Amino acid sequence: MKWVFDLRDDDIYWCTADIGWVTGHSYIVLGPMLVGATEVMYEGAPDFPQPDRWWAIIERYGVTVLYTSPTAIRTFMRFGEEWPRKHDLSTLRIIHSVGEPINPEAWRWAYKNLGSEQVAFGSTWWMTETGGIVISHAPGLYLAPMKPGTNGPPLPGFEVDVVDDNGKPAPPGVKGYLVIKRPWPGMLQTIWGDPERYVKTYWSRFPGVFYAGDYAIKDKDGYIWVLGRADEVIKVAGHRLGTYELESAFVAHPAVAESAVIGVPDPIKGEVPIAFVTLKQGYQPSDELRKELRQHIRNTVGPIAEPAQIYFVTKLPKTRSGKIMRRLLRAVATGAPLGDVTTLEDETAVEEAKKAYEELRKEISQ
Repeated sequence: MKWVFDLRDDDIYWCTADIGWVTGHSYIVLGPMLVGATEVMYEGAPDFPQPDRWWAIIERYGVTVLYTSPTAIRTFMRFGEEWPRKHDLSTLRIIHSVGEPINPEAWRWAYKNLGSEQVAFGSTWWMTETGGIVISHAPGLYLAPMKPGTNGPPLPGFEVDVVDDNGKPAPPGVKGYLVIKRPWPGMLQTIWGDPERYVKTYWSRFPGVFYAGDYAIKDKDGYIWVLGRADEVIKVAGHRLGTYELESAFVAHPAVAESAVIGVPDPIKGEVPIAFVTLKQGYQPSDELRKELRQHIRNTVGPIAEPAQIYFVTKLPKTRSGKIMRRLLRAVATGAPLGDVTTLEDETAVEEAKKAYEELRKEISQ
């Protein structure tokens, strides 16, 4: 808490996570209370009664340290820059994100519009299983160059690496698997009632090290760039494509606020990507934009990554903590049961995805 957020006696700290999520446990309740932080707790929508709800809270209480999610930032990107401009956010000195990789476009938007390019801005990586943050910039320990989209170096005490399929260290800049090479104080020690699953899930893929289940890259400076879950991969004609790299490419287009990419079965290629996309204010869905986005993906990622279909929606199904529930979109596209939806924040998002899917399918069939 002290290393990552550099909390001082006069700071006002705000973690925007759902308190029922592990980030809420660790960084609304446990961490801040242990260091005696003054903090804001808020339970409610980020865009009600207006899309400046969060910015009004920051201005009113003089928040200095903000901990939020990339998905929330991308949602605010859709509403436009005018909403944060209405408020004095000059008290902010540190921003960190959590929950999933932050794409460079979202980082730059928040750095400019929330931090006036004057804040320390990092992206923390950790898991429920680690008990706390593992990889992050640490303004409370040192000053380090910021790079949009990176998680930063491992915190002191953590020996983190990126390895290839054989468990050997991957060269700098080459994608591999994220591992932790020795025990740490917050490490989980079993899974309740299922110790064999614990060993199989975390310790069997690469014997002797903890397998986090994420793709990552280590750069020449030792910074870690987590690329998302290794199981969130689309295999197109033998090519393995990560959903994060496709979604990040979509968001790099000036019309796109947010995207969710999934793979669906294809009789020839095995799988093909399809995308659900929300647009920024001022842009309207059209066949022309759909073609433009397809070409954008071809140009930025490659022809093999071109999505089979693009569906325009105004919101994506997310958990209350802001994570996109891609499995629900996969269920919509394949006609499978939705399964457990207890963590779904807004059921209408699924209905909208269904409607967009059916309308485009009908249009194509005609």
